[in-house]
Amino acid sequence: MPSDSFRILLPLPAQGAAETEATIVQWHVATGDAFSKGQVLAQVDSAKSVFDFEAPCDGQVVEIRHQAEETVSYEEAVIEIETSDASMKDWIPPAASAPEFEAPPTAAPAVVPAAAGTVKCSIAGVGACLPTRVVTNAELIKGFADISEQYIQQVTGVRQRHWIGDDEKPSDLAYAAALDAIKSAQIATDDIDAIVLATATPDVAMPSTACILQQRLGLRPVPAFDLNAACSGWLYALTMARSMIASGMAKNVLTVGVDVQSRLLDRTDYTTCFLFGDGAGAAVVSAGDQGHQLHQTLLGADASGLQLARRSAPGFVTNPTEGSADPWIRMDGHALFRVAAESFASLIRDAAESTGWGLDEINWVVPHQANARILKTAAKRCGIPFDRFFMNVDHVGNTSSASIPLAMVEMQDALSAGDKLVLCSVGAGITTAAVTLQW
Repeated sequence: MPSDSFRILLPLPAQGAAETEATIVQWHVATGDAFSKGQVLAQVDSAKSVFDFEAPCDGQVVEIRHQAEETVSYEEAVIEIETSDASMKDWIPPAASAPEFEAPPTAAPAVVPAAAGTVKCSIAGVGACLPTRVVTNAELIKGFADISEQYIQQVTGVRQRHWIGDDEKPSDLAYAAALDAIKSAQIATDDIDAIVLATATPDVAMPSTACILQQRLGLRPVPAFDLNAACSGWLYALTMARSMIASGMAKNVLTVGVDVQSRLLDRTDYTTCFLFGDGAGAAVVSAGDQGHQLHQTLLGADASGLQLARRSAPGFVTNPTEGSADPWIRMDGHALFRVAAESFASLIRDAAESTGWGLDEINWVVPHQANARILKTAAKRCGIPFDRFFMNVDHVGNTSSASIPLAMVEMQDALSAGDKLVLCSVGAGITTAAVTLQW
């Protein structure tokens, strides 16, 4: 370096006024490397986006103070450089822009333990259905000249997703998943005493998709109803099934989570159109301990986050030319990221504590596949290694209420008897749910 060179410490550039920290994904330079102004020094993951940390001047790396995968405050230096650029002597890190909204609460919504009851309940069998059509990032980015396939995968974790065909409906997916679960449970269809179906995208406003499913299955008259807790819906359904069994109302309850959101996406809205896939998952919940035992349930909802994820029109199809309601799914991605990450972390800790498990005893966390970055952040905050989070978001996307049962079907061959699982979800509302399960 020239004789007039000097050293300076650089922090990461803040991406928003409400943000306080970011995670270094990968360094592109090492100690001793020379670099040019504008060269990418590192890739960084913030609550807002994945971004490039660019050199503000020409120089040379003296020391890298924080390594890849570390989460660092924006106020803390991550790299020391040497430069002869005189303008850097008075350099001030660029200020983040002012927030455009009043920040929602960052703490997790309160959760309320469900009554455990005296009757043991188990998951006797699980089933799943994904549409045959596979939609890749390459197909979806055609309307976005400045976005690459790799960027979508970095930001969301999604590489591809399944979408229904023109002649398919949510009840079609639910029916296939239900048959799969009943077969897995090794019971007859007539042994089903009730259907609880979770969905935010029913076939029609009424009758319920649960009743449509009941007809498809040829079931005798039994209770059948829908519930809507958005992405937390299937865990709510699981809890309802457990309560029906504990009350003596039923011995075998078919629970289904199904959502078809591919037709509800504004293809010009980059915050939603890459995230969602269609699918259905199901489980038979039975009295007794012959299956995979359900332990504790935590449910919650906090309406202060009502506007973070929303859709004004009902159903799984829409006509944007009719009515004044916005027909598309909308999300406040930045604020939702922070609330969801903290909520997931709190749910996992609270679920383990209420069951009497230490965090190191948990073999698998099976989260709703919201977004890979959200779940990586949640893993760091709850203290469980991310490699113990089961992830399939890369090839199915966010399938809302179907997400957890779909994951359970995919991972079941890798599970061993006695494995301890925490199932958890955060959904629009904001709804939260967690269930502890022993395989």
